[in-house]
Amino acid sequence: MRGAPPADLLPHVREQVYFKEDHPALQGSLTPPADCIAPKIVNFSPGPTNLPPAVEAEIKFRCFPDPADKRLSSIALSHRSPEFGAILQNALRLTRKVMRIPKEYEILFMQGGGHGQFAAVPMNLCSTGKEKATYIVNGTWSARAVDEAKKYCEPSVISSINDDGTYTSFPSYERIAEEMDAESKFLYVCSNETVNGIELHRLPRFDVPLVVDASSDFTSKPIAWREANVGVLFACASKNIGHPGVTMVVIRKDLLGNANPFTPGVFNYETNINAENVWNTCPTFNVDVVGIMMEWLQAQGGIEKIERLCILKSNLVYNVIDNSNGFYSTPVDSESGFRSRMNVPFSIANGDEDLTDKFLVECWNRGIVGLRTMTPFSKSIYLRASLYHGVSLEDVDVLVSFMKEFAQRHSFGAASTGSVARDMALVDCLSSSPAGVAGLFMNRGNATREVEFHWPVIR
Repeated sequence: MRGAPPADLLPHVREQVYFKEDHPALQGSLTPPADCIAPKIVNFSPGPTNLPPAVEAEIKFRCFPDPADKRLSSIALSHRSPEFGAILQNALRLTRKVMRIPKEYEILFMQGGGHGQFAAVPMNLCSTGKEKATYIVNGTWSARAVDEAKKYCEPSVISSINDDGTYTSFPSYERIAEEMDAESKFLYVCSNETVNGIELHRLPRFDVPLVVDASSDFTSKPIAWREANVGVLFACASKNIGHPGVTMVVIRKDLLGNANPFTPGVFNYETNINAENVWNTCPTFNVDVVGIMMEWLQAQGGIEKIERLCILKSNLVYNVIDNSNGFYSTPVDSESGFRSRMNVPFSIANGDEDLTDKFLVECWNRGIVGLRTMTPFSKSIYLRASLYHGVSLEDVDVLVSFMKEFAQRHSFGAASTGSVARDMALVDCLSSSPAGVAGLFMNRGNATREVEFHWPVIR
């Protein structure tokens, strides 16, 4: 039996709107309705996603020239032409400069995305397939990396998985040092788990080379290449440095020459370095875009300034969550030091499905998209705001302003003197009894509107 509601509760009206499952906003649509009055789409997708407007404008100018300009864009250039050679060298030079990559590292533009590197890393560092490696599993993508690595080496796992199957932290330095396989050829980490919202803001150092999946946080903060003993770092482009179709790999030269003989040429680091990034047809347009992004990053004042902006953007969202009196919540505790600056997961009213659907639909109507996209994983109670370089401070303000407004309208205590906890107690008390509910239904397109008249009923 449910408990009685607090005695001081007054009658109130709660309006609920139920949306059909095929509503575009609930299917992950990134195209708002035709009557959307927002000046632009604000896209919080986890990737692929927008690039900064200035970068997109420069791409349009360089890569889609007017025929009267009598020049070819990188889309049409041969990967062995001198024109593309200049583009390639510009992208390599600026990447090294912006990210301060030491001379003992090579930079590759490869294909196959992050998943390709899940295989390429052990294939290039483990020549027989019997070598040991240690994998830190602190979320979805590092778990996938282990599954792939099992085909090409013998990985041991240090996991931060919780009893309920979730990830909300990162194993401690002491635990890693104690449990790491002493024969490991490398230690693997994912520096930002996009699904779980867990980020390493600074890389740890161990005696074995560190392999880093930095797909979603590369160029958002400095990297201590030598100090952290980084051996390999890879980042697919479609978050912070470009468009899907190219993956950047940075490898320390002393680790070359250890590839398994069965490693395909397209994944062999040494083969591609010797061929100066054009062993096969390079994704010319994508490399050009990376170079343009690096120019933009440099123009913003460098990596430290970019990091400060990333901190500011994420803090704006976390502050709304932390000060919502529990209406919003995020799984990673602020005291852990591992909250992601790139991907902020949050739930609404402890995962209330109706309120979450309403939030998504109202966002979509306002041109705010990408907070829930279709994934190969099970549906989560958490939405996710991804704050890559294409999301400006002004874009974040659009989201947090709506979050505040929505909370005021739907966390009952915000609209009256009552608290969210007391109102939730009332809903909990009444929801199982028809005596407390009278329904009025009206079909409205994709939505069915129900007005519930709640009165304090003591059982």
